[in-house]
Amino acid sequence: MSMIDYMNECTVRDLVLMLMEERGLTLHEALDSVYNSETYAKLMNPATGLYFQSPVYIFSYLDRELATGKL
Repeated sequence: MSMIDYMNECTVRDLVLMLMEERGLTLHEALDSVYNSETYAKLMNPATGLYFQSPVYIFSYLDRELATGKL
């Protein structure tokens, strides 16, 4: 596993926990929300550099995407 992969997995873990706390989602709902989001697709693309950002910063994009349906 590369360092970027590890950073992404840690970020996904944090995003799932934040969704569960902030939105009251179940673990399954939170995982589904993250893995099916455009934010996740951007996180997985190393060219975006999103993996360098904090989970709180990335969560702001994910939260907006889930609230409005777009980034």
